[in-house]
Parts: sequence; structure tokens; C-alpha cells
Amino acid sequence: MPAAFLLALGQIGDPAFRRPLFLGILGAAVALALLIWGAVEAASWAAGGTGWLSWLAQAGGGAAGLLLAWWLFLPVAAAIAAQLVEPVAAAVERRFYPWLPPARGASIAAQIAFGLRFGLKLLLLQILLVPMLFVPLVGFILALVISAYALGAGMVLQTALLRMDMPAARMAWARNRLSGWVLGLVLALMALVPLLNLLIPVLGTAASVHILHRSTRL
Repeated sequence: MPAAFLLALGQIGDPAFRRPLFLGILGAAVALALLIWGAVEAASWAAGGTGWLSWLAQAGGGAAGLLLAWWLFLPVAAAIAAQLVEPVAAAVERRFYPWLPPARGASIAAQIAFGLRFGLKLLLLQILLVPMLFVPLVGFILALVISAYALGAGMVLQTALLRMDMPAARMAWARNRLSGWVLGLVLALMALVPLLNLLIPVLGTAASVHILHRSTRL
């Protein structure tokens, strides 16, 4: 996996990465801004909407919204990556695997459906893991490990669907389970760092392509 991630990082300046990167940043900014706004408005409504108590509630809601936005960035980035996988994967294959035939995997509908399920499942998982963040150190590490596994599985499966159907993609994930989990862990750690987390959709997809191609012939 380290080689796959380094190859992906080395291609970050590829012109083909720019549009997916821009769309990923824009989508993440909109989604997380709405989350913070919703938290502030909900806190204000709960406090009655006027006066100093409302102001304090809005400040608390904003702080809670920022915390949630930080923790929930991972499913947002994953959902964005699912919609940008094709152009990023194509750019990686053109540069490193030019001998491959044109990609003919699962149907577009199947890929979109998987991407939506992937994002929603990861979002639900991250929400369910929120209480573990209040358990000092152990809870946070365990939550990170669990979400990293789910993220790695989703990224590898989504990428594999470009060249195979779901049963074959699941077999590819089974062969690359360890590498996929390590990739998920790296991406989950990146998600905790502002600005660096914006690279997750592009780097995660590119690294997944390398993991699959370097382990087997698709």
C-alpha cells in the first residue's frame, strides 16, 4: 500500500486531477457549511430564538457544528470520491497502465447506486461512533480503526467496479483487504487535518487503482 499511496501522491499535479479536486473541495465546503448552519439554527430555536441565551446557544451550536463537521468530513469526502472515481482512475491508468483495454465494468447505474450506499453507510457509521470520541484515547482510536476499514473497503470496491461486476469486485477486495484497510487508515488520519483532508477523494481513488492493478490483472 505505501507504494500505491506514494504513486498517487506523485500524480497530484496531473491536470486530469484538477477538476475532480475542485469539485470535491466545493462539494465538501457546501455540505459542511450547511451542517454548521443547521447546528447553529437548531441551537437558537431550542433556546427560544432571542436574547443572550439564544446568542450563547448559537455559539455552542456553532462549536458543536464545527466538531461534527470535522468528524463527519470522512463520509462527505467518500461520497464525493464515489462520484469522481472514473476521471481520476482513467488518468492513473493512462499514465501507469496504458496497455489496459478500455474499462468495461459494472453499469453506471450500479456504480452510482453503490457510491450512494457507500456514502450513506459511512455517514451512519460515523454518527454511531460519535459517543466513542468521549472515551479518552481508546475510544477515539477504536472509532478511527472501524471507520478506516469501512472507508478502505468502499474506496477499493468503488474503483474495482469500473472494470468488473460486484461479485468480482468483492473478490478483489478480499485479495486486497489489508492494503485497503491501511489505505483507509491513512485517509482517515488525513480527514482529521484541515486542508489536507480535501485531497482524500483524489488520492484515495488514485491509490485504490494502484492497489488493484499491482495485485492482480483486472
